[in-house]
Amino acid sequence: MSFWDDLWRGRTTDFDAGSAASNSIELTKRHQRVSLTRQGAATGHLRINLSWRMRTSDIGGPKRQSLWRHPFQALRPEEVKGHTQSMVNVDLDLGILYELTDGTKGVVQPLGGFLGDTNVPPYVKLSGDDRFGSASGETAYVNLDHRDEIKRLLVFVYIYDQTPAFDRTHAIVTLYPSNGPRIEIGLDERHSQARSCAVVLIENVKNELIVRREVKFVYGFQAELDRLYGWGLQWGRGYKTKAER
Repeated sequence: MSFWDDLWRGRTTDFDAGSAASNSIELTKRHQRVSLTRQGAATGHLRINLSWRMRTSDIGGPKRQSLWRHPFQALRPEEVKGHTQSMVNVDLDLGILYELTDGTKGVVQPLGGFLGDTNVPPYVKLSGDDRFGSASGETAYVNLDHRDEIKRLLVFVYIYDQTPAFDRTHAIVTLYPSNGPRIEIGLDERHSQARSCAVVLIENVKNELIVRREVKFVYGFQAELDRLYGWGLQWGRGYKTKAER
């Protein structure tokens, strides 16, 4: 196959096939969607992980270093993974809006303790709430053995404490299908006043599971995401308990 054949095919293909070297697919503005069905990954448990890190300058201020001893250090932005409360003062939460084929709608999220279940509707479960940006982050599971009962899922991220800080975090949402490469969606766009972000939409389209990048930042919370995607739920102000905090 010639170079031109590859180039032409790349222009016309609807789905990204991933990188064999990294065993991953990065969804971008140019390559926005992938089919789990075509990859043979529409069964078993789909794991969805949120992780983030922050610049050290946003945590405790930049560290001074001698430019004589480290002349190129000033050109490198320092980044560390947050593991303790003293290092991270932003609480990112992972949530999933779901709509089933029977019309049932709802949300799975740490706020309010709506953790879901993988064995019964909504077939989505959140493992818990990570308050401190640990290496493992927050994880949700979707039971795709019940894919025929799932119409659409909207994976979103929000900042619980109302402090807009998406511009200071380096967040990434990664999907781990039961088969094939992982799917990565980076939240690299800088929206300093945004408090929520619709990250990825998983839809059952004519019995095919499609994963589509969204990365739409909004200034409000779940209610604004609801209006944006037409979920039609009723929202109220929620708080975490001290145990959840």
